[in-house]
Amino acid sequence: MAEPSTAAKLTAEFVGTFLLIFTVGCNVLGGSATWAGVSIAFVLMVAIYALGGISGANFNPAVSVTLGISKAMGGPGLDWKTVGLYAGVQSAAGIAAAICYTLLFGKSFNLAPAKGFSWYHAGLCEMLYTFMLTFVVMNVAAAKKNVSEKNQYYGMAIAFTVLAGAYGAGAVSGGCFNPAVALGIDVSSAGVGFGWCVPYILFELLGSAMAAALFKVVRPEDFGGEKSQATELVSEFLGTYMLVLTVGLNVLGSSKAAAFSIAASLTSMIYALGDVSGAHFNPAVTMAIFASGRCPELTPAKAGTYAGVQIAGGIAAALTYAFIYQGRTFGLGPVGTSTWAAVSVAEIVFTFVLAYVVLSVAVSERTKASHLFGLVIGSCVTVGGFAIGGISGGSLNPAVSFGIAAANVLNGGLFFKALIYTVLELVGGVAAAGIFKFTHEAQDAEAIGLQVWLER
Repeated sequence: MAEPSTAAKLTAEFVGTFLLIFTVGCNVLGGSATWAGVSIAFVLMVAIYALGGISGANFNPAVSVTLGISKAMGGPGLDWKTVGLYAGVQSAAGIAAAICYTLLFGKSFNLAPAKGFSWYHAGLCEMLYTFMLTFVVMNVAAAKKNVSEKNQYYGMAIAFTVLAGAYGAGAVSGGCFNPAVALGIDVSSAGVGFGWCVPYILFELLGSAMAAALFKVVRPEDFGGEKSQATELVSEFLGTYMLVLTVGLNVLGSSKAAAFSIAASLTSMIYALGDVSGAHFNPAVTMAIFASGRCPELTPAKAGTYAGVQIAGGIAAALTYAFIYQGRTFGLGPVGTSTWAAVSVAEIVFTFVLAYVVLSVAVSERTKASHLFGLVIGSCVTVGGFAIGGISGGSLNPAVSFGIAAANVLNGGLFFKALIYTVLELVGGVAAAGIFKFTHEAQDAEAIGLQVWLER
């Protein structure tokens, strides 16, 4: 199959970036408060699937820069000439789209941190979620494993980072995560002020550089190195960090789609890092996998190390969201008129759901979901978040519980509640392993035996 021409690639980048930023503007000016994040994420997803085979579907100078840095370090990516061409076309498309939505609505909106936040609060949000976006791109689309794997989830995984960030960080920075978005918004509203695009773009490019560096850490084999346990631990830290950060920002920002946003962050990071560390990001999941006996390499020492790193990631993320919200935190415990008995049932049952589904779609040979595993696991958070958010808050994860409680100590909160939640969540994980062994053991043994027979 012939390689698309440079003109075709640049046209694809213009079209995809234009559609993305035009959709951003229409949602903001049209007052789509609840579903704006979904609309923007989904236009990115459909454009990626439509044009990924033409240009790589960057649609974002930060993505192109990450690919350029990776290539310069000896990994997969783009040469700097292509990066420059792509970034120029993407920026032009951003400005064109912003002018078009301004003409359509007869007004524009300005780029700036939300009221009550400073440049460094907004900048940190832009950096972290641009990092997440570009890091996921590198892992699900650029990593060498994708040449042979040819996964079909790449567009969804990338778009879901926008879902995570739009509802999480959007209340602080507006949620650009893309220099073309920042530039387009700022140019179209130049009549009421111009200049915020400069710090936004700088922080976004810093996030892209972080993504390239950490991509090399988690996938050393793409750069001629070898994978180690340290690689796995970095993977577990990063995934848990982004998950808990998204939890905190959604709660403190009074998000209208918190459960969906949090689930999206988990889905994206699972797809990005599942083949690196297993993408547990949750001590209860690690406990369930260990108790199932299906992962011999997950020794007691390794499981304990995983749990420790996950909790450290959760605490680091919680301190980050507390900093962004200038000391504001929230605590664990029964919500409203709920009781501790209700909390106990809720956390055990829905942590069971999460851990059991992980075992079923990611561990079992018979029911493994090769392409949908991340979406299915992430959806358990959507299920639990909506079902029991009004009872226990829907933590379902000791790393989340530890993080929330640790940050809330700064405001006089009681840390022991995290220990109660953790016990409940671990009970749910162990119960999942027990039921899984009963429902899947014979079937998986049969499936493995058949596979061995077919390979003779």
